[in-house]
Parts: sequence; C-alpha cells; structure tokens
Amino acid sequence: MEKTSSSFAARPPRPILHEKHADGHRLWILDQTLLPHASRWRELVCLAAAIRAIREMQVRGAPLIGVTAAYGVALAMTADASDANLTQALAELAATRPTAVNLHWALRRMRARLAAIPPETRGAVAWREAEAIAEEDAAQNRAIGQHGLALLETLPHPATRPLTFMTHCNAGWLATVEQGTALAPIYAAHAKEIDLHVWVSETRPRNQGLLTAWELRQAGIPHTLVADNAAGFLMATGKVDVVMTGADRVAANGDVANKIGTFLKALAARQYAIPFYVAAPSTTLDSDTPSGAEIPIEMRDDEELRWVCGSDEKTGFARLRQLPATEAALNPAFDITPADLVTALITEHGVSRGREN
Repeated sequence: MEKTSSSFAARPPRPILHEKHADGHRLWILDQTLLPHASRWRELVCLAAAIRAIREMQVRGAPLIGVTAAYGVALAMTADASDANLTQALAELAATRPTAVNLHWALRRMRARLAAIPPETRGAVAWREAEAIAEEDAAQNRAIGQHGLALLETLPHPATRPLTFMTHCNAGWLATVEQGTALAPIYAAHAKEIDLHVWVSETRPRNQGLLTAWELRQAGIPHTLVADNAAGFLMATGKVDVVMTGADRVAANGDVANKIGTFLKALAARQYAIPFYVAAPSTTLDSDTPSGAEIPIEMRDDEELRWVCGSDEKTGFARLRQLPATEAALNPAFDITPADLVTALITEHGVSRGREN
C-alpha cells in the first residue's frame, strides 16, 4: 500500500511513522530505494513486509534498521503472539543484514520484553516497546547533535570561507528516526547560524550520498555533491576542515564498521591532519565484538554494481544497466576504519577522543 508524503507535511521529518487507531496500528516507511527521484510512503502490514523493507534497503541506516525490526516484531505479534512465532520472527529479522549491530540490539530488547509475558498481552506490549525504542533513538540523535555542535565550535578554519565538512553515505534523519547521527551536529550548527558548507560524497554503488544531498537541500544547508574519488583531492588542497561519518558498528577496541569507502576517507584525513569524527548512538557500540576483525561484513548482490538508478524525463524513475551480466563483480557493503584513525566518537553521552592530529 502507498500514500503520498503530503499526508505527513505537518509532522517533523521521520522516515518511519507509527499511527495508532481505534481499530489497531499502522506502520508507514518512506521508501528510500526511490529517493531522491521519487518520494513514496509504503505501509508495512506484516512481518514479511518489514523483512523485505530491511533486506531490500527500503529502510537503511543502523538505527533505523533496529527500529524497523522492533516494529516488525510488533507486526508479527499482532498476527500470532505464540512462543513459536516470536522465536521465528526474531530469527527471520536477525538474518536480514549482518553488519549493523542496532538490529540485533533491538531484537534482544524485544525478546527480553516479550518472552516472559503471556501471549495474549504481547501484541500491545510489542507496539509500546517498539515505539519506546523509536523515541529513545530520536532523543539520542538530538543529544548527539548538541555534543557534536560543542565540538565543532572549537575547530579552527580559515576566516575567508565557511566551516567545511565532508560526509560519506547518509547518516541523517533518513538513517535514523529523527535528525540523524553524523548530520545531527551539522543541523545543529546550521540552526545556530554557523556559516558552513558540506562536501557530499556520492557513496557508490548505492549512491546514498544522494540522500544526504536531498536532506541538506530541504534544510537549506549549503552543499556540493562530489564523486567519491574527489575526496582526497579536496583534502589535499585544503578545502576540508572536518570529516564526519556515522557507523553501523563500533567494536570494543574502537574500530568502526561503516559504509564501504569510509576507510579511504579516514586515511586521507590522517595524511592531511584533518579531524575524522564518527557519530553514533550507544546502541551502535558492540562490547561483545573485540575488534573490527570480528565484525561480519555484508556482501551484497553484485547486481547492485551492474545497474544504476535515475530519473528519465519521459518515464520517470528508471534503472539502466551499466555492466553486462557476465562481468565479474564484488560488492562489500562495509569496511573497517581502525580506531587509531578516529579523532573522536560522538554519542548521546558525549565525546570520546581518540587520536590527535
């Protein structure tokens, strides 16, 4: 099912919406596979729809994946609140994407909340718990924005130009419930009228940087989209003051798993003594994983490299093949940035400093 985004014009920007009605609950997501070319809301009506939304990246971003999984459990409990279905729903959701730890954190929390209560109460409790997880994420993002803002206000930059950021992938409100992680300090700085500019890395092959550009354009924040391979040139020529990314998992030793290409930006930032900040809620920290070497890296379908999506003037949203089916391809979705390349980690609790440039 679909509805247009105009129905939500009065709401703050969120990519997932839970509506409570007298006759039950409804759950809507903004389909990110169509952005920035088309804005379409889809209703998730069952567990299978939630699983598909996560696996096919209609929702993406570690915090949002976790929230969607929690709501997926609520959908499952509405249909069948038995012990067997709870176990199966948790297992099926856990299998959707391996790298983002927020998914597994949210499922553990839902299991702990639901397993010990009678099946007849699970549906209502599951919806309340999923909503609580969503609201906690929004609050964490707001806190990340304020802690990050305080850090940014200490950064020196040439008086002749704005404070200049570089991002990678999308870590804004599309990747969370509200405001985002890496974009939250940028939104906070813009709200405080700090003169700033953002270099938006396109982030192939899923081109999630286009989502960041879409967000920033709506917020009226100055930005410029650049090819991934332009990052080193911009840093080398003194046009970047700070690199800011999100994270899908942070290991116990501080190693960071994030969208493929993050590691290269961290290396370039180290070379040119540019602060490299990672912003993530505490739910992304994984104390059970000793280092980045133990983080599972999702290998996605190599067909994602064979096709590009865009907007055709005649037909609208379209897919275009750029590689033949016989061309060998490899598609790792994430890489690991070693802890010693991270200048600081920003969470809702504050700033944890790492290396010094």
